[in-house]
Amino acid sequence: QLQLVESGGGLVQPGGSQRLSCAASGFTLNLYVIGWFRQAPGKEREGVSCISRSGGTINYAESVKGRFTISRDNAKNTVYLQMNSLKSEDTAVYYCAADADLSGKRCRAGVSQDDYDLWGQGTQVTVSS
Repeated sequence: QLQLVESGGGLVQPGGSQRLSCAASGFTLNLYVIGWFRQAPGKEREGVSCISRSGGTINYAESVKGRFTISRDNAKNTVYLQMNSLKSEDTAVYYCAADADLSGKRCRAGVSQDDYDLWGQGTQVTVSS
């Protein structure tokens, strides 16, 4: 069974940091572009970041540029999202997803949920004092 499993969510104070992990089960993660998305209460799901198979192409939403860093460790079959300088508006359920785009072209163009076929169950991040 193909699965993506997110972990690392929790409660963090404003200005703090959190690292999310996205682990693959049942398939090799380095064959896929991986994206991170989030959905805040009452809002639509939005793209946060994506990374190509080799890590050579990375894209970020404007709202997280300079604060979030996406990376991947293909040997560990895991993609990470390091989140720094967290704000209350970063509070959301965070999802990772996989896109089979070989070229990374779609990630270069943006972080669109329409490109992704396999989704994790999500992990809650709450930024609050």
